[in-house]
Amino acid sequence: MITRMSELFLRTLRDDPADAEVPSHKLLIRAGYVRPVAPGLYTWLPLGLRVLRKIEKIVREEMVAINGQEILFPALLPKAPYETTNRWTEYGDGVFRLKDRRDNDYMLGPTHEEFFTLTVKGEYSSYKDFPLLMFQIQTKYRDEARPRAGILRGREFIMKDSYSFDVDDDGLKTAYHAHREAYQKMFERMAIRYVIVSAVSGAMGGSASEEFLAESEIGEDTFVRCLQSGYAANVEAVMTAVPEVRPLDGLPEPVVHDTGDTPTIATLVEWANSAGLGREVTAADTLKNVLLKVRQPGGEWELLGVGVPGDREVDDKRLGAALEPAEYALLDDTDFAKHPFLKKGYIGPKGLLANGVRYLVDPRVVNGTTWITGADETGKHVVGLVAGRDFVADGTIEAAEVRDGDLSPDGAGPLVSARGIEIGHIFQLGRKYTDAFSADVLGEDGKPVRLTMGSYGVGVSRLVAVIAEQQHDELGLRWPSSVSPFDVHIVIANKDAAARAGAEELARDLDRLGLEVLLDDRTASPGVKFKDAELIGVPRIVVVGRGWADGVVELRNRFGGDSREIGVDGAVAEIASALAEAQP
Repeated sequence: MITRMSELFLRTLRDDPADAEVPSHKLLIRAGYVRPVAPGLYTWLPLGLRVLRKIEKIVREEMVAINGQEILFPALLPKAPYETTNRWTEYGDGVFRLKDRRDNDYMLGPTHEEFFTLTVKGEYSSYKDFPLLMFQIQTKYRDEARPRAGILRGREFIMKDSYSFDVDDDGLKTAYHAHREAYQKMFERMAIRYVIVSAVSGAMGGSASEEFLAESEIGEDTFVRCLQSGYAANVEAVMTAVPEVRPLDGLPEPVVHDTGDTPTIATLVEWANSAGLGREVTAADTLKNVLLKVRQPGGEWELLGVGVPGDREVDDKRLGAALEPAEYALLDDTDFAKHPFLKKGYIGPKGLLANGVRYLVDPRVVNGTTWITGADETGKHVVGLVAGRDFVADGTIEAAEVRDGDLSPDGAGPLVSARGIEIGHIFQLGRKYTDAFSADVLGEDGKPVRLTMGSYGVGVSRLVAVIAEQQHDELGLRWPSSVSPFDVHIVIANKDAAARAGAEELARDLDRLGLEVLLDDRTASPGVKFKDAELIGVPRIVVVGRGWADGVVELRNRFGGDSREIGVDGAVAEIASALAEAQP
């Protein structure tokens, strides 16, 4: 098919949009792929829609290849199933809710686990119907508090979500690994640089969980990996390498000291190194106690103390993942006033435990470790408080920051961090949703069998921006051929009638080969056409210019950056050959 730029609904922009923050946001708007409608909402223009549909096609093909069957649910969903799983409450303010004229509650769907489960329960009743894999490619909605980075983090987005149903855990594992391989094929076909990392399941529930992260400096997700072993995990999923328990025998008793005005770790360390304790003290020798208020969905606020080594900050993402699905907040002055036993800046484990406050500590706080920490009195700290002897926490929590150089959980070497954009997530959900809806079928022995599920998502519309992030240069976009809006972009850079006629014939010949051709037949100057071609980013550009009179045209590789002259007589075959070359 030939698309003429003189007829294409397209206006490119020379300047970056004022509110655009990242390269993909700037370039997709400048090149005429999308246009903003409201915060987090975008219109897909013809060029953008072509890329989006090609990505959808790749995703659909790989899902069908693992026996996925496509269906489509409505985006407008009733409240009742979400109430059954308690997610109507758990989602909090993160979703769009509305009422119909009869005052019935609805939600614009963020995910569809409940409805897939109910559909399968309603249709199938025997073990002979399984395994089953269904998927949809559909618009989803999240009420993002701060939509940003264009279509990378919007309020409306297109997602592929698939769900496997099996009668046993072995079947679930098979479906999980089939998805894992399918995702690798998808992203490799799109020339995306990615890493697979261990992840947490969050509100989705379930056990095994992995994320596919596209490597990008602007990514919102931080992950770590061990170069020695290949271990990789989202920071929320990193399990701290736990030191060995130390013997309690012979350790000196704790001593309370007047430490003056030392409400911070820095001032406490300064005091300790001037107090003649007989050793150099660092922040790692102190135990910092952070006070939160935590509320389970539908529950009441409760106090929670979190103890971490003083040289570590509490990582908000890790803390949130550890407390999921509860919401939490740091205590403010009003909260401290309600609980006078909490001496801000001088809180210790013993005071928390004595007053019935649940107290969780970092896994490094093992029995036999000795700490300098608050003595529960203003201006006082205790030196030599021993975990397991002087206090026993209620449990551990993975809330402290993960740093470069930390030991990998597998013990193979240090961790290094990087940033990425989540493009896919796979879960072994197990029976969370089938339990909620009593989704049973008759087993081979005639007895009821509870189905087990997997859930697998790909951010389809997000992939457009991810590819743009990874594949661009200072001139514009550079699409891999698999998702490019067109196969070849012909630029008529000569007003000579013979050259224009030749370009038209070349376009028709390429079209007859089944190639998608963008023909720049506008009356604009060659300079404007070249800039637009570079900005739009079709991987192969053919320039019909001054060389036409000498029997040659220029073939540019937008993706690789090279160019060469080719003879007009063999141009069609050579262009087709270049397009068939192995390239991203």
